[in-house]
Amino acid sequence: MQIYEELVARGLIAQVTDEKEIRELINAGKATFYIGFDPTADSLHVGHFMALCLMKRLQMAGNKPIVLLGGGTGMIGDPSGKTDMRKMLTKEDIEHNIECFKKQMSRFIDFSDGKAICVNNADWLLDLNYVELLREVGACFSVNRMLAAECYKQRMERGLTFLEFNYMIMQSYDFLELYKRYGCNMEFGGDDQWSNMLGGTELIRRKLGKDAHAMTITLLLNSEGKKMGKTEKGAVWLDPEKTSPFEFYQYWRNVADADVLKCIRLLTFIPVEEIDKMDSWEGSQLNTAKEILAYELTKLVHGEEEANKAQAQARSLFGAGSGDDAPEVKLSAEDLVDGKLDIQGVLVKAGMCASRSEARRVVEQGGVMVDGEKVGLEATYDAAALAGGILVKKGKKVYKKVIM
Repeated sequence: MQIYEELVARGLIAQVTDEKEIRELINAGKATFYIGFDPTADSLHVGHFMALCLMKRLQMAGNKPIVLLGGGTGMIGDPSGKTDMRKMLTKEDIEHNIECFKKQMSRFIDFSDGKAICVNNADWLLDLNYVELLREVGACFSVNRMLAAECYKQRMERGLTFLEFNYMIMQSYDFLELYKRYGCNMEFGGDDQWSNMLGGTELIRRKLGKDAHAMTITLLLNSEGKKMGKTEKGAVWLDPEKTSPFEFYQYWRNVADADVLKCIRLLTFIPVEEIDKMDSWEGSQLNTAKEILAYELTKLVHGEEEANKAQAQARSLFGAGSGDDAPEVKLSAEDLVDGKLDIQGVLVKAGMCASRSEARRVVEQGGVMVDGEKVGLEATYDAAALAGGILVKKGKKVYKKVIM
C-alpha cells in the first residue's frame, strides 16, 4: 500500500484539491508540504499530535516537511473554531513558545541534512508594508467569499474583530512565500482550515499564473484533534512537566471503546493490515487494544523507557500489583498541620482534588480508598504513617502514592 492510499485507509483525508496530482506527488516522495503551528502555549498538545504523526509518515515516504511556526500569525490569532477572541500574546511569549515547540518537534521530525525545514512566518509578515500588502494581496480576496467561510460565520454573531478577519489573508500569504522561497507545493491542515487553505492556493495561482501548481489537502486533524486531549484538568500536553508520561499513558488507556481502533488508525504506526484484524475485537480484547494504543503513543512521545514505566505503573495499579509503581507525591513536614494531615489535605496535596471542598465531596460519596480500604472524613495520617507511604485511590482510575 502506497502512502496516499494508507492515509485514506487510516481515515485521515477529508477533502483535497487536484487529487490525482496530489496522489502522484506524495506516492513518488516529491511533495514539499507545510503545516502551520501557532505558538499559543509553551507546549504542544494532543491536538497537534495528529499533525506531527502525519508529517512523520510523509517524511518516511520521502516527502519533505516544512514546519511553519506562527511567530507572525500568532500575534493575530486564528478565529477558526473559537467563540471568543484569543488572548493576545507578547512577542516575548511567542518567541519562548516557539523555542519550546522546536524542541518537542525534533522528536517527530528529522531535520538533519535538509530533510525538513523549520521556518517562522514572522520573518516575512512582521516587515510587511500595510498599503503594499493591500495592493498586492488584498485585491485577490473577495470580502463576500471570506464572510461566507465557515471559520468566520461561526463568529459573526458574537463579534469578529478586524484583526482576526485578516488571519485568512496572512495564512494565504504564508503559502505564497513558502512556494516562492522553498518550492512548497502543498499545504496540509485540519478541516476547519479549508477556506484559509483554498485562499493560499488561489493567491499563488493568481499571482504566479496558472502553471503554479499549489495544492491543498485537508485532513481530519483539527476536528478529531479537538475531541482528543481534553480532560477535567485541561489539555493533555506533550511536555512531561505538564502531563507526566503516566498521565499521558492513562489518557489513551481510558479512551472510549468506540474510539480506540479509530485512534490506533489515526495515530500509531502499526500497519493497516494488522489494524484491520482488530476490527472484530470486542469485550476484553478492546482493553488489549487500549493498552497497545497507550503504549505505542507514549513510546512515540516520551521514549521506550518511559512507556515501559508507565505501562508497569498502570498494570500494578489496575491489575493485581501492589501499587509500588504508582506515581509518587513527596510531602514534607511543612505540609502537616499539628503533625498530621487529614484525608482532604492528602487529596489536595497530592493534586487529586483542586480544593478541600471538592475533596470532602469525593470522600462523602465513597470515592476514596487508602491502601485498599474505603475511608471517611475522619481519616488522618501522621508523619509515621506517611513515612512508609500510603496508596491513595480516587474513583476507579486515579492513584497516587503519598509519602514523606
